[in-house]
Amino acid sequence: MPQLPQRIWSDEDWERIQRGYAARDMDEKWNVFAEGEVVFLHRSWTGRGVFEATFAPVHEGGRRIARAVVERDPKRYRNSDDDYDCLMLELVISAVVLGEPAQDLRAKMVELTRREPGAADASAGVIQHSALGLRSDS
Repeated sequence: MPQLPQRIWSDEDWERIQRGYAARDMDEKWNVFAEGEVVFLHRSWTGRGVFEATFAPVHEGGRRIARAVVERDPKRYRNSDDDYDCLMLELVISAVVLGEPAQDLRAKMVELTRREPGAADASAGVIQHSALGLRSDS
């Protein structure tokens, strides 16, 4: 990925990220798991890997994403916008794995999604549920 989230996750966040996240029902869209320094983000229904992010320690403490890849086969993942992918990677980790409100990230995702053909009138709740599997008030 040419663009990476700039967030530095705390050591406590990193511990939680390493524990991963398993979708609990059909409405949840993501399974996340870690192997060493690499975090894998897969769609829960298909099991297809979408993101793979390598975390590295930061001198001041915490970790940041040092490298990431995203699926680019349009049969497996329809998006090809670098801004959207950077945002989604951070958003899934923040909102799904860590359970943060991530309102700014959610709003930016809705904005980027509404730029797509046919999505201009979609509600924020529908967009968020489709991408994250979370309600807008989660």
